[in-house]
Amino acid sequence: MCGIVGVLGDHEAAPLLVEALKRLEYRGYDSAGIATIDNNKLGRRRAVGKLVNLSDLLVHDPLAGKAGIGHTRWATHGAPTTGNAHPHRAGPVAVVHNGIIENFRELRAEMANEGIKFQTETDTETVALLTHHYIEQGDSPRKAVQKTLSRLDGAFALCFLFDGEDDLLIAARKGSPLAIGHGDGEMYVGSDAIALAPMTNRITYLEEGDWAVITRNSVEIRDADGQQVYRPIKTVNIDSTRIEKGGHKHFMAKEIAEQPTVLGEAIEHYITADGNVITLPDGGIDFTQFDRITMVACGTAYLACLTAKYWFEQVARLPVEVDVASEFRYREPPIPARTLALFVSQSGETADTLAALRYCQGKADMVVSVVNVPESSIARESDLALPILAGTEIGVASTKAFTCQLAVMATLALKAASDKGVLDDKTLAGHLATLRTLPGLLSLAINTGPEVKAISRKLAEAQDVLFLGRGAMFPLALEGALKLKEISYIHAEGYASGELKHGPIALIDKSMPVVVMDPRDALFDKTVSNMQEVMARGGKVLLISDSAGIREASEGAWETLAMPQVDPLFAPILYAVPAQMLAYHTAIAKGTDVDQPRNLAKSVTVE
Repeated sequence: MCGIVGVLGDHEAAPLLVEALKRLEYRGYDSAGIATIDNNKLGRRRAVGKLVNLSDLLVHDPLAGKAGIGHTRWATHGAPTTGNAHPHRAGPVAVVHNGIIENFRELRAEMANEGIKFQTETDTETVALLTHHYIEQGDSPRKAVQKTLSRLDGAFALCFLFDGEDDLLIAARKGSPLAIGHGDGEMYVGSDAIALAPMTNRITYLEEGDWAVITRNSVEIRDADGQQVYRPIKTVNIDSTRIEKGGHKHFMAKEIAEQPTVLGEAIEHYITADGNVITLPDGGIDFTQFDRITMVACGTAYLACLTAKYWFEQVARLPVEVDVASEFRYREPPIPARTLALFVSQSGETADTLAALRYCQGKADMVVSVVNVPESSIARESDLALPILAGTEIGVASTKAFTCQLAVMATLALKAASDKGVLDDKTLAGHLATLRTLPGLLSLAINTGPEVKAISRKLAEAQDVLFLGRGAMFPLALEGALKLKEISYIHAEGYASGELKHGPIALIDKSMPVVVMDPRDALFDKTVSNMQEVMARGGKVLLISDSAGIREASEGAWETLAMPQVDPLFAPILYAVPAQMLAYHTAIAKGTDVDQPRNLAKSVTVE
């Protein structure tokens, strides 16, 4: 969600703040602002829309000062206006905030009774006003923040700046991630290490409930109980080439193109040098200790779990339950003995997924996470964290993280089958050898880009699109529909092919494109029958299959797209590529913002 940055430096803060905020644009935002201290005076600038609007404002109305805070806001309480943009200010206090203050209405009512007036619709203004109130009562900035934090309910990351204090930042974290960067006589605060990468790679991650008093030469961290604590400084290596577009027009295009490389790295990470044995870090997982798996995730990660369910149940004969995290945490499901709880998140900070993980702690026999950020909250709070090694993913619509999640979970399913004696060593080695061919197959799939582009120009004219798939291709149909709606804003739905006659067939007419994802496997003929039902009613079928499938079933199809021949077990990993490229090229044809689609955020750190 929102991006936070803070600087206590030896150089002008405003350029550093804006540059750091640019590195947080991937989170999604609709306004931005900064505040600095110059000659002990607090000043701020805010603008609606893209960061370029804030940059233009600073050219005409600059802010001097070597201490400051900045923010990119994704609107929750109150419309995206200059008045609602962060930083919020009350007297000598400026604050930036990621998250939601759940009890802000009660606090507003309490302050209104004391004659305190509000200028915005936001929950964040409550934080600034409450801190100001305590300072007016004689408290120091530090004591005022401590009192304010004790009054707040909800999830938040906060960073405070104070008039007259050019060597002080106070940061706090509850639910939403926040990191402190260590420089040489300089200190920084950021929502994540990416924002701070140009300035430092020495990072301290605040733990849940921590708050920190920061000067240029010191950091004092206290936990939720007010006890001073030590949090380690970690050296974080961020490959700067992976957070640039590298010659591509969009981050999404770059990240699609990177998939053969990162997929290969993810697969090789979990297989021994001889290619015959799966190896997991930190003691790994003994699947003989478990009778069932509970998988929890959100968005595209949830669809990766739905795909993995087929692998675990068909290959390892291990029952799997898959839940959307926001539903799982509130239905409070019983967790039977011998349950492995598996949580999947690209960012490792997804609020609902993290809350679901905490619900399972002490109930499940083991908590495992599949994440892209090894230092994330979900990774740190798991018994075992398995990195997907996709590298930094900037585009809001997940691409390479999805295929790497699938690869890691396919490997886990094979290990489960081996542990339980369902697969012998020879069969396992054969599957692993096949898995290692996937990067090359993904390269071939990516090379169909010109054909996808031509199809997408036609698809861009549609108002509604259906995606169909059977078996493990059903979650891929859901993923294809999700990608298309996310970045092209075309209404799209994914269905199990067998569900066509249970409702969605009523929508079929000559204006309705239907994308059929149907590799030549054991379920091919059944899906072809459903495809024929669509065409019999005038529907426009785009058949995505291998060359054998297209030769057999393409008669009457509107368009076809040929994928390489692939082992049906791993077809979902390959068929993710045409789903991604269809969405990308359709969005391009429609002229939408591919990397930062409207209303969406990359990392959802609030409910």
